[in-house]
Amino acid sequence: MFFFRFKRTFKLGTKSLWMHKLRSILTMLGIIFGVSSVIAMLAIGEGASREAQEKIAQLGSTNIIIKTVDPPEDQTAGGQQQTLKEYGLTYADAERFRNGIPDVQVIVPNRRFSHQAQYRTRRIAVEVIGTVPWYPEISNVRVKYGRFLSSTDMHYKRGICAVDEKLVRELFAFDAPLGQDVKIASDYYRVVGIVTEQTSVQAANNFKDENTSGAKKAGANLGRIYIPLNTVRNRFGEMSLQISAGSRNIEKVELQEIIVKVRNIDQVMGTRQSVQRLMGRFHKKNDYEITVPLELMRQAKEFQRIFTIVLGSIAAISLLVGGIGIMNIMLATVSERTREIGIRRALGAKKRDIIFQFLSETLILTLSGGILGIILGSIVPFLVTHFGHMRTVITTSSLVMAFGISAAVGIIFGLYPAYRAANMDPIESLRHE
Repeated sequence: MFFFRFKRTFKLGTKSLWMHKLRSILTMLGIIFGVSSVIAMLAIGEGASREAQEKIAQLGSTNIIIKTVDPPEDQTAGGQQQTLKEYGLTYADAERFRNGIPDVQVIVPNRRFSHQAQYRTRRIAVEVIGTVPWYPEISNVRVKYGRFLSSTDMHYKRGICAVDEKLVRELFAFDAPLGQDVKIASDYYRVVGIVTEQTSVQAANNFKDENTSGAKKAGANLGRIYIPLNTVRNRFGEMSLQISAGSRNIEKVELQEIIVKVRNIDQVMGTRQSVQRLMGRFHKKNDYEITVPLELMRQAKEFQRIFTIVLGSIAAISLLVGGIGIMNIMLATVSERTREIGIRRALGAKKRDIIFQFLSETLILTLSGGILGIILGSIVPFLVTHFGHMRTVITTSSLVMAFGISAAVGIIFGLYPAYRAANMDPIESLRHE
C-alpha cells in the first residue's frame, strides 16, 4: 500500500515538473553547479595535498636533514667584513651524530654545489652532489643502469660519477652515457651509472621536462651528478671565493648537508632533540637548520584538513544559494497550485499526502541536480589536470558528501513550502482563482 502511494506521488511530482521543463531545469542549475563545485574544489585540494605529502615522503619519514645556512655577516671592530668566513656543517658533526646518538642507523654527509658540466661541445648547469655509497638507502634514488658509487671509489678518490636521467637527456642526447667522460671544472669524471628518482608525481615531472628550454635560459640546474665525497673534497676543496660589493671574502664550508636516518619512526622526534642539543653545543653561530620530513608531513596533513574545510565551506555556499532558489520556486508553485491543493483535500487527501507530494518534487529536483552535478564535478578535475597540469584526486567521500548535501538541501528547503501547502484551508483553496 505504501509503495503504491509512493509510486503514485512520485509520478505526479514528475509530471508536475515536466509541465514546466524550463523552470525545473533553471532551478536545478543551482544544485548542479553547487555539487560540481564541491567535488571539483575538494579534488583540487586533495590533489595538491597528496602531491605535497608525497614530495615530503620522498625525503624519508625516518630521516632528519641538517643543512648549512649562511649566518648573518660578522663585522669587525672597524666595521669591515672579515676576509675568511668559516661556517656550516663539518665532518666532525657527522662523527658526533654517529657516536653520540644511539638510535642513528645511517649517516650521510653531502657536498652540494652548482657547476657547469661539459660533454664534447655541450655544456649545461648541473647540481654536483658529493656523497657516500650508501646515499640511496636514505633517498629515493635508484640505480637504473650500471652502478652507484662504491667504497673503493671513496677510498681511492676516483674520478667517477653517476648521473640522473634528466642529465642524460640534456647532455648526452643520443650517445650512450656509460663509459663516457664528463668534464667539470678542470677534471674529468667517467660515468659508471645512471640513476632515477622513484616518484609518483610523474605528471608534474613530465611537464617540467617539457619546459627545460626555459630552464636553460634561466640558468637552472638541469640534472644531478653524483661524485664520491672524498673525490669532491680532494679536487674542489672547502674554500670558495665570494666577490660582492667590491669586497672579496673567502668562505670555508665543509658540508652542505647531513642526513640522519633513525631505526624507527617513533624515535625521530627524540633523535631530533639530540641533534639539536649537539649542534647547539658546538655551533655558536646560527649556521644550520634542521628539517624533519615527518614533522612536515604532519603539518601538511593538518593544513590539508583545514584547506578541505575551507574549500568545502566555500563550495557549500553555492549549494545554499541553490537551496534558497528551490524554496523560492516551490513557494511560487504552491501559490500557483492553490486550487489543485484544495481539490485534492476535498477528494480526501490528507495533510501528509500534500506534504509528501511537494517534498517529492523538491527531492526530484535536488537529486537529479545532484547526479548531474557529480558528473560535471568529475569532468572538471580531469580538465584541470589535462590543461592546467595540476594533480587532482576525486575521493569517494567527496562524491558521497556532495550527493548527501544535495539531498539534505532538498529536504530542508522543501519542508517549509510543503507544510505551507498542507496547512492551506481547503475551502479557501477551492475559492482561489
